Amino acid sequence: MLRSFLQRSVFSKSTCSVRAVQKQTVTRRLYSGQSPSQPSGTPSVPAMLAVASMGFAAYYTLVQSRQGQLLIRMPCLALPRQETNVKGGSVEAAPEKTPETVAPIPAFSEDEVTVVFVLGGPGAGKGTQCENLKKDYGFVHLSAGDLLREEQKRPGSKYGELINHYIREGLIVPMEVTIALLQQAMTEAMANQQGNRFLIDGFPRKMDQAVKFEEVVVPSKMVLYFECPEEVMLKRLMKRGESSGRVDDNIESIKKRFGVFKNTSFPVIEAFSKQNKVQKVVTCDQSVQEVYAEVRKIFDTLFSNEVKK
Repeated sequence: MLRSFLQRSVFSKSTCSVRAVQKQTVTRRLYSGQSPSQPSGTPSVPAMLAVASMGFAAYYTLVQSRQGQLLIRMPCLALPRQETNVKGGSVEAAPEKTPETVAPIPAFSEDEVTVVFVLGGPGAGKGTQCENLKKDYGFVHLSAGDLLREEQKRPGSKYGELINHYIREGLIVPMEVTIALLQQAMTEAMANQQGNRFLIDGFPRKMDQAVKFEEVVVPSKMVLYFECPEEVMLKRLMKRGESSGRVDDNIESIKKRFGVFKNTSFPVIEAFSKQNKVQKVVTCDQSVQEVYAEVRKIFDTLFSNEVKK
């Protein structure tokens, strides 16, 4: 019995030793720079996912092509090529080249066409005085407002509704429309032998309009500015509204127009004053004859070297 007990003890100890060695082998400590080894021939999980994704993409492409659908491919974007300079053994990026902007060529020359901008608040008397200058000095009178209203009423005009909205709200019509109408009117006037001297009444109303007009049409020779008290202009416009039928001859639109002139149009006059191109008429609250007497003095001086027509 003692012998059998000793045999069982030895066998138990040896079994425990073998299990300890196996446990130590299996739970070997992993250091930070190591990764657990995998049995050779067994694919990793990322590889299996990549293969599955490729298979799905191929299947999707096959289905779409069989259904006759157009497969959309993303265009390849060509990156701008950057030139380099080698200087002192080091490579430096060359400064990027910017495309040169070409200044537009005006449609008319200052030598062949004379343009006078006629500015002033609504109801300052611009149109009335322009008609007098037209008769005595051979000018063609172009009213930006009249041209816009004519275009608004023209059957089939693509700008009609847009112009109506801007005029009704007392806002400034986009300059591309106004400048195109002015240039067309000037071209037609010269083609019909009406003259090459133009009074442009009520334009420009913003500085960007002035800059664009002088870039693409012709530089102006002078700005004739009628300075008139607001209360006088309001009284004239309300009187005119009784018979004019204009959508902007009402108290609400008039007040909006006064605000637009003060905030956007008057800075145009200030900018041209810095160029010494503004001639101011300050008697606008006087009679038509008295105002025109002052206007004639300006034009007689300005065009003294030209033959009066």
